[in-house]
Amino acid sequence: MLFSIITPCYNSEKTIERTLESVSKQTFDDYEYIIIDGGSTDETLMIIDKYKDIFGSKLTVISEPDNGIYDAMNKGIRMAQGELIGIVNSDDYYEPRCLEYVASEYDRSKPFQIIYGMMRIVNKKQEELSVVFYHHRNLRNTMINHPTSFLTRQVYEKKGLYDVAYKSAADYDYMLKVSSDKDIIFYPIYKILTNFTHGGISWTYIGIQESNKVRYCHGIIDKKKYYFVKLKAYLKNLVEGFE
Repeated sequence: MLFSIITPCYNSEKTIERTLESVSKQTFDDYEYIIIDGGSTDETLMIIDKYKDIFGSKLTVISEPDNGIYDAMNKGIRMAQGELIGIVNSDDYYEPRCLEYVASEYDRSKPFQIIYGMMRIVNKKQEELSVVFYHHRNLRNTMINHPTSFLTRQVYEKKGLYDVAYKSAADYDYMLKVSSDKDIIFYPIYKILTNFTHGGISWTYIGIQESNKVRYCHGIIDKKKYYFVKLKAYLKNLVEGFE
C-alpha cells in the first residue's frame, strides 16, 4: 500500500463531507483512509457512516476522546500501514489528482522522505483567496504547507510523533526537528495538492504565539525578539477584542 490518509475530526458536521468526498474522488486508488474522531456529539459520525460503502475496506474509523488534534494525528500515524502518510483535516480537502501527482513523483529508489506541494487557501464559501507555496529552505521563517505534505512512515519511526503540548504549532515544531536531520530530504511538487480553509486555529492569537514559541525553542529568534513578538500579538488581540 502506498498511501495512508488520516483525518482527525471533532464535531465537524459542517465541513467533513467535503473532505470525505475529496478523498473518495482521488484518481489514484492505492490508499487506506483512517479517520480519528474525538468523540463527536453532532452529526459527524452519521456523515462518515454514509461513506462506509464507498470506501469499503479502505476505511477505518476510531471515535474516542483525545487530547487535541495532534493526539488524534498521532493515533492515526501509529495505525498507518502505507509507505507515505498524509494528513487532511476535516475542514480541508484534496484536489482530485493529489495522490496521483504525489505517486508519480515518488519512487522507492529516490532519496527523499518528505514530499509537499502548493496549497489553495479558500474561505468558508470555498472561494479562492490565494495560492501559496512555502519552500522548505525557508522553514526558519515560514512553515511549509503541512496539509500538502506526505511523509514516509520511516520518518515518524525515526523522529517520533507530534508534541501534544502544542495546540496549533506541533507540525511546525516537527518539521523544524526533522529538517535538522541531513538524512531526511524534502522534495517539492509545484502543483496545487490541497485546499485549506482560512480561519483555523493557526491563524489565531494562540497560533501566532505558539509559532513564536517554536522559533524561540529552536534557536531561530532570541529572547528579546520572542518577547517582542509575544507582546505585539497580545496587543493586536486586545485591540481586535474591542472592535
